[in-house]
Amino acid sequence: MVKAIRFHEYGGPEVLRVEDLDPGRPQPAEAQVRHTAIGLNYIDVYDRTGLYAGELPSGLGREAAGVITALGRKVRGFKVGDRVAYVHSRPGAYCEVRNVPAERLVKVPRGISDEEAAALMLKGLTAHFLLRRTHRVARGDTILVHAAAGGVGLLLCQWAKALGAKVIGVVGSDAKAELARRNGCKHVLILGRDPLATEVRKLTKGEGVAVVYDSVGKETFTDSLDCLRPLGMMVTYGNASGPPPAVSPLELSRRGSLFLTRPTLFDYIATRQALDAAARELFAAVKRRAVRVRIGQRYALTDAAEAHRDLEGRRTTGSTVLVP
Repeated sequence: MVKAIRFHEYGGPEVLRVEDLDPGRPQPAEAQVRHTAIGLNYIDVYDRTGLYAGELPSGLGREAAGVITALGRKVRGFKVGDRVAYVHSRPGAYCEVRNVPAERLVKVPRGISDEEAAALMLKGLTAHFLLRRTHRVARGDTILVHAAAGGVGLLLCQWAKALGAKVIGVVGSDAKAELARRNGCKHVLILGRDPLATEVRKLTKGEGVAVVYDSVGKETFTDSLDCLRPLGMMVTYGNASGPPPAVSPLELSRRGSLFLTRPTLFDYIATRQALDAAARELFAAVKRRAVRVRIGQRYALTDAAEAHRDLEGRRTTGSTVLVP
């Protein structure tokens, strides 16, 4: 039996329970992974609250890193003892040991720690598809990044700067503003204090930005649209303040023929080829230090509820990992 965090009803952090779980032997196409680090993400909150509803009772967590301890009979390309990491569409990473489809695993290269890998699989691959595929950021672009001091935000800002973009970050406090400046932001605005659209127009000499990456949702959606230049792209990829409001296509037209998309990582890594290509580019960016993973907090696996309270209370910066 191994320890796992599970919940039997939707609700606040108090619904999370520490339970004993038998992972069983891996199925033919699975690998059994002993976790050494587990990533915490806002999608875990959506799963716990029922915004992304699934079958109950349920596990929690989408990304982790560890060591392969057993293989199903049809698995090729991996061996017991390999250091691996994964991001999975099905929750369940908050545990000591898990059986995972081998097609979702990637090998962790030398020079990248288990904690870094655990924090990179969902957040880093999200930063990859946002910057390299949803809107391919180019040298000279000016972009706006919400939650710039968060896990995905810090990766986005660093990587965008390395690509030659000018980054305007949005954060919730002066302390987080300083962190954002140290990680690629040329300018930083404070949510709730600085009028976003007005300040962005000033910083861009009235033009607006090429793309907005918005993980906040309801609280910032309309202001984000107003920050865009004509033909700009609004990328809404999270709901930290609640789901964004419905929008008429005419709102996009009258602001300058804007583009609006709501992407999800799992569509961008749906095939083995796409996953491998994205992971290679991500790990290469980390190894050449264009992107540095900042682990801002560590919690014991059994303290997952506390970690959720801190995440929702906006008391975290950078990436957070749970340690089994």
